[in-house]
Amino acid sequence: MLRCTALALLLALTAALPAQAQDKTVTVYAAVSMKNALDDIDAAFTKTTGIKVVISLSASSALAKAIDRGMPVDVFASADLDWMDYLDKKKLLKDDSRSNLLGNRLVLIAPKESKLGNVTIGQDFDIARLAGDGRIAIADVLTVPAGKYAKTALQKLGGWAAAEHKLAEAVNVRAALEMVGRGEASLGIVYETDAKVEPRVKIVGHFPEDSHPAIIYPVALTATAKPEALNYIAFMRSNAAKMIFEKYGFTVLIKPTS
Repeated sequence: MLRCTALALLLALTAALPAQAQDKTVTVYAAVSMKNALDDIDAAFTKTTGIKVVISLSASSALAKAIDRGMPVDVFASADLDWMDYLDKKKLLKDDSRSNLLGNRLVLIAPKESKLGNVTIGQDFDIARLAGDGRIAIADVLTVPAGKYAKTALQKLGGWAAAEHKLAEAVNVRAALEMVGRGEASLGIVYETDAKVEPRVKIVGHFPEDSHPAIIYPVALTATAKPEALNYIAFMRSNAAKMIFEKYGFTVLIKPTS
């Protein structure tokens, strides 16, 4: 009888182990342009470690402001340096945890069925004429990184003044992508990685890299990050993660650590 009871207890404890592992979570706030890559990375991380990832994806500006308001977050991945700097200056990041992880490119897109072919984007780029009677989908140019990069590029290339009245500003870059995909805008300015995962659009031009600040995705632990978050950051810097990021078109800026 005692042996049966001991065996039953052992079986119960063994069955509980996976559940205990799954009780550990890491909360990640990340730029929405990282969605597809992070879906794969998070699944691989959970499979490897048993740690669940709870992720929120939005514009970097909205996520940074939420962290500033006290939302319990472990990891922040931004689509630009400005919003990471914003949290850094407020002492909301863990010391020495920050790194510039990824790079991206800014592209001009059109609906898949558009007759527009390849466009050379250079000085005196008249995007307003190219859009015709249509709108130009773009992320919010005041706060969202993709919109800020796009505005800077158009200003430098001389197309901003004419284009401004044709802009359809969206809450984030994926919302701008969706507008073009649905045919609600004849053109859009998004990241190359966004365009590659949306079958309803096509890339018709690449913005010169010197027309805007380098597109850099920094990642860091928050000041209140749980110990498990160290494992997540390490995984993002691994060879396995590098392969996933590159599959979706990102440039990995750091040497993998494992």
